[in-house]
Amino acid sequence: MSYVLGIDLGTSSLKGILMNKAGQVIAEASAEYDIDSPAPGFSEQHPEYWVVACEEVLTRLSIEVADFGAELEAISFSGQMHSLVTLGDEDTLAYPAILWNDVRTTKQCQQIMDTFGETIIEITKNIVLEGFTLPKILWLQQNKPEVWEKVRKIMLPKDYLAFILTGNMHCEYSDAAGTSLFDIEKREWSAAICEKFAIDMSILPPVVSSVEQVGVVNASYAKRFGLQREVKVFAGGADNACAALGAGVVNEDYALVSLGTSGVFSSFEAEISNYKGKLHFFNHVIPNANYSMGVTLAAGNSLNWFKNTFGKGLSFAELLADVYTVAPGSEGLLFTPYIVGERTPHIDSKIRGSFIGIDTRHELKHFARAVLEGITFSLKDAQVLMEEAKNKKFKQIISVGGGAKNADWMQMQADIFNAEIIRLEVEQGPGVGACMIAAVGNGWFEDFEACRNIFVQYKDATFTPREENVQKYEQLYDVYTQVYPATKTICSTLTNFNE
Repeated sequence: MSYVLGIDLGTSSLKGILMNKAGQVIAEASAEYDIDSPAPGFSEQHPEYWVVACEEVLTRLSIEVADFGAELEAISFSGQMHSLVTLGDEDTLAYPAILWNDVRTTKQCQQIMDTFGETIIEITKNIVLEGFTLPKILWLQQNKPEVWEKVRKIMLPKDYLAFILTGNMHCEYSDAAGTSLFDIEKREWSAAICEKFAIDMSILPPVVSSVEQVGVVNASYAKRFGLQREVKVFAGGADNACAALGAGVVNEDYALVSLGTSGVFSSFEAEISNYKGKLHFFNHVIPNANYSMGVTLAAGNSLNWFKNTFGKGLSFAELLADVYTVAPGSEGLLFTPYIVGERTPHIDSKIRGSFIGIDTRHELKHFARAVLEGITFSLKDAQVLMEEAKNKKFKQIISVGGGAKNADWMQMQADIFNAEIIRLEVEQGPGVGACMIAAVGNGWFEDFEACRNIFVQYKDATFTPREENVQKYEQLYDVYTQVYPATKTICSTLTNFNE
């Protein structure tokens, strides 16, 4: 039996998923690591954490699966985006990796957008935010010049891990697209951006497709883990792109809604689009394709906050047990989930959440339903931008994460998005996308469409829109979109007052 291994290098853990040609998960293993915060707003990791975690995962899989060493054919990766890895002479690490969720670079982002913003958006199709790679480079230049002088190569996390396994350096399109250094349309590093910000282009690794073989597992690791054949290593992709692939979003008929701590609404895009920063737009792991993505910063986070504040002692099941008894619209109660600011489409760190329309008849169940509806409205903002830009309507939306575990919330999604909502039979996250890249790269399948038909399975139950609810939610969504402009100045004043 032949295997491929998908390695998902996340923010707090590394996961390995071993799959066979039938798309079955043979085994899984994971290893956790810490996030270092040496100063307020700083979020760092030593890349050695990832290497040790990868070795732990490979060890566990080699012990758990008897023919792991004999049958493993290929490895690929999914990785946290944007995080900056810097290498000096002899490929030694020059500085801890500055992670995507590090927020020290507000000043640098403002500098970039003030001096080169329109050009940046035209080239990269994205506004520069604190999470992206370019402002991290500027922070090093301005605050650690002695470190920057030593930098000979920059990499992204999954690519560093591939370098450790193979000895070869590269980057890959979907990850390069999230650096604010990459020309999305030309699919190459931008000489104009590098020149503007004094970045020697020789420090940037060559860029390859996700399914390009970047090497084989080196002899030391092959011996250590009992690998009996030459194991191919394929480039892999950014975690959001791999998540969409692993959910089966391989053409423009489908979208993905992911409800974790934050919320993501993403879709496949065959052509180049420029949403002028209102949506993220990146090259895909699927060759010659792209994807757009809207983000709400507090999806599950809003529900967690609500439970911890108003439903202490209740499980989520108990908190949401009666929401089905409340009609759409929560009897005139509306929630905006801006409790930590908002990303799509407003990009406003000072906006804050609201309950609008509270009166004496509202009980816990009304507030709970309003929270679910508000989170879903915030993701509809991204859906509307995508569908209006393409003059289209999504055939189906695949829901993953916490929102896919509650049938009442699934029905709300169907009604608010006005689309069929389906769920994965088994959710494995971006690791499945990494396995699919290894499988296609290794020649198991002709393309990702063929791979999807084997590797991605959906539950039989489909949630379809209810026309009477759709009409009501369309009216409520119009009201929802009025809350942001009505509260923007108030929230900014209150935020400044508390600083």
